Amino acid sequence: MSVDLNGIGQGQVNTQRTTADKPANSQNAGQTAPEQTKAQSARGENVSLSSQARNLKQLEQKLGDYPEMDDDRIEQIRSALENGTYKVDAEKLAQKMLEMDKSIFG
Repeated sequence: MSVDLNGIGQGQVNTQRTTADKPANSQNAGQTAPEQTKAQSARGENVSLSSQARNLKQLEQKLGDYPEMDDDRIEQIRSALENGTYKVDAEKLAQKMLEMDKSIFG
């Protein structure tokens, strides 16, 4: 069974090891442990985020400003269900379902 996470399929995953991931005996065969550590720290570590990742981070921060639930709206719906006055707008519901489908599947 394969799982597709965020549009990444099985063939899109890089499973090859980079030279930094390979065992030390193949790349640094003649170096001692302190020399290997010094060489690795001199190389440095850099992380860069794609524009999509930066946009997602900004969106996540904006969403954090909103409450998880709208308690007033929940109470309105609950009382409408209890007293039988809750009405479903079928056209609005269908439109929202189509919008959700389009946002997921394009």
